[in-house]
This record gives sequence, structure tokens and C-alpha cells, in this order.
Amino acid sequence: MAIPYRVQNPTTNEIVESFDFITDDELDNAVATAHKAFGTWSVASLEDRAAVLHKVADLFDAQRDELSKIIAEEMGKSLPEGDAEINDVVDIFNYYADHGAELLADEPLETTGGAAVVRKVPLGVIVGVMPWNYPYYQVARFVAPTLMAGNTVLLKHAEICPRSSQKIQEIIEEAGAPEGVFINIYADHDQIETLIGDKRVQGVSLTGSERAGRSVAATAGKNLKKAVLELGGTDPYVILDTDDVAESAKVAWEKRISNTGQACTSNKRIIVMEDIYDDFVKEMVRIAESYTKGDPMNPQEGQYFPLSSRTAAENLVKQVQSAVEAGATLHTGGEQVGDGAYFTPAVLTGIPVGSDPYYEEFFGPVAEIYKVSSDEEAIELANDSNHGLSGAVFSTDEERAKKVANRIETGMIHVNIPQARGAELPFGGVKNSGFGRELGPLGIEEFVNKQRYYVAE
Repeated sequence: MAIPYRVQNPTTNEIVESFDFITDDELDNAVATAHKAFGTWSVASLEDRAAVLHKVADLFDAQRDELSKIIAEEMGKSLPEGDAEINDVVDIFNYYADHGAELLADEPLETTGGAAVVRKVPLGVIVGVMPWNYPYYQVARFVAPTLMAGNTVLLKHAEICPRSSQKIQEIIEEAGAPEGVFINIYADHDQIETLIGDKRVQGVSLTGSERAGRSVAATAGKNLKKAVLELGGTDPYVILDTDDVAESAKVAWEKRISNTGQACTSNKRIIVMEDIYDDFVKEMVRIAESYTKGDPMNPQEGQYFPLSSRTAAENLVKQVQSAVEAGATLHTGGEQVGDGAYFTPAVLTGIPVGSDPYYEEFFGPVAEIYKVSSDEEAIELANDSNHGLSGAVFSTDEERAKKVANRIETGMIHVNIPQARGAELPFGGVKNSGFGRELGPLGIEEFVNKQRYYVAE
């Protein structure tokens, strides 16, 4: 039996509230409503769509305290991190409201015998299947450009995010979007498969696991539907040299502990040159052991918070144990604590390259550190991954860092910064990290018909 939608507080594992799955009849009605809404929303002016998006941004900004508390209880995000997530959401909706018209403008083509342009025409109803780790931000990345382009949206959020997903619908409706432009649905996985096959649905965007991605991609392919997939990563974080090992370790740790390590673009494989490796590992262990268990509703400096669920914590413990059995060294942490979803921050070294654990994504506060002796070895190790989402390269010699970064096989790569952020920067990966792009000018082009429009002389 499928697990219903619920608010299950990860600090205690207590189920606070449950929500019924949508019925098949209710789902069909939701599709019909979204399809009908497309008829009016798709021909609304860009100015009118932008006004709604601006209002959405304003409402998220005004309600940030309530919104942060909702996800703190749903998936354990600390209130400051929840507040920071709202900042990203506000930026994304404002970005597409401000730049949508220029991003969707016709592109003239040189031709003879007539006038030709490429138009960016909305497709129709688009399904979003979104994850729990950033309950608002992940949705905003998909929804803002999709709505600005003139499509309508059906959102199937994670089963542990029922309140936040419904809150998004309430905000979009309050912002003035017509009924059916955005509908939150508590659907199960079988219903999503049916939904993708519905002729009124024109595409699907999924952020989630590889297994979910393969399933959605197969269904989309079978039904000839457009799909965008963002499926996580094992991002390389290469430190070629540093003038300050302690500071480099601090920066690396802050990146790894962000969102309790539950981010697709976390620095999951930290690759360090051998002359600074021992000192770096020692400092990472010291930092990890300095952290204490905290309450996401009352966070303090130097605290770690629960994972999204007790199951997630238990699975991460098994992954760490599997790595140790394969030959890795666990320096500290790696234990599930209490009745909730707390997992003590861990430092792992020596996971054998080529082993099963080496290729896995550790979705939590586990710092995996690898030693290399040359730039070439660092590049080889960085690219020895089934994923290709993001990555970073650090050196006091910028040219050296750029040469290494130029050869790393990812959708996003950074030099001397853990990760650049901004609504204007495209997001997406290669290999098993998926395909398609979100955010920036590329994000608004995923769910449009790039139509050739030709008028004869």
C-alpha cells in the first residue's frame, strides 16, 4: 500500500497530519481544469503574466516566516535556511517577470521571399514532479518560467511536503492567476504515469532520484512527451593548493553541511592534493566533531539538523557502513541518533575507486575526501563518476584552476567558488544527472514550441 501524503516531523518521527491521495476522478477534473485554463492563460499578455509573477514574489516575501516554519516541520530545514530559500524563490519569480518578454521575443531569421521568425509558443499543461529537499525553490525553478511562457501546471510534490505544496497554490491564486493555471495534486506514482500519458498533458519536469528519472523518462518517451530531468550528482570539489588549509576546510565543510548535506550540488567528492591532504582531513574531522544536535525551529551556530526522514537517516548509515566494508576509513560520525532523523556529521576517506559505494550519492552530511598527486589525477578522478551535475576547482593560480575546470565533465563548473547562485544562471547536468536546463534564459525555452513562422511576400 502506498504511503499517504503526511507531515512527519523528522525531529521526532511523529506523523502530525495525513492527507488522502487524489481520486482518479478528481485527477481527471484537475487535468480538465488546467487544460481549460491554458486556453486563456496562453493568450494573456506578457505584461499580465509578469504582473502575476511579481505578485507571487511579493507574497512569498511577505509570508516568509510562516513558509519557513512549514518546511522546518515537514523536512527539518532550519529557519535561517528556510528564509534563505525564500530569497531564492523571490529572485526567481522576479527574474522571469522582469525578463520574460525579452527571453520570449521572436527571433528573426534571414531568408528570401518572405519574412521568417522563430516564435516561442506555450505548449499546454505541464506536470512537475518535485522533491522535498528544497520544497519551494525547486518548484519555483520549474514553475516561474513555465507559467511566464504561458503554460499551465500540475504539481505533484513529495509525499512529505503536503502543506508547502498547497501553500504554493494558495499564493499563486492569491497573486491573481486564473483558476487552473497552477494546481497542486496529491497523486500517487501510478497516477503520474497515467497523467503523463494523457493527451492534454504536453510535458513533464522531474527533480529526484535516478530511479524516478528512468521511470518518468520511459513513460514520457513512450508517450512522445517532452521531459526535463534533474537527478542529483556526486559533484567533484577539487582543491589543487591553498595558502590556508583551515580556511579551505571551513569553506568546504560549510558547502557540505548546507541543507544538512541534502543538496544535489553538494560537494560530495572532495579531491585534495597530497601535500595538504593530511592537514585538510584533520581539520575536517575537527569541524565535524564540533557540531552538536540542534532544533531546526530554534537553530544555533555549530549545530546539525535532522535529515528529511528517519528512513533517510537509516539508509545513510547503511551507505556509510557499506563504504567502510569496502575499505574506506570512517574518521568520525555516521550514526543515527534518537527517535527522529538525526545523523551525526561524518568524514570518510579512502573509499576505493571503482567500488559500488564510490559511485553512490551520499545524500546527507558525509564528507568524502580523496587524495591525488597531480592535476591529471584530479581530473581523472573527478570525471570517474556516473553523474555530471556541477563541480568546483580551487587554486591560488587561477589559470591552473581554469585548465583543470575546462576538462571536468559536468553541466556546471566553477573556479574558486563552491557554487555560483542566481536566477539568471542555467542549472542542469549531463550523464546520469539528467538532461534539460532550468533557470536563466535556457530555463524558459524548455516548455515552448520553437515555431517557425513564415509570411510570404
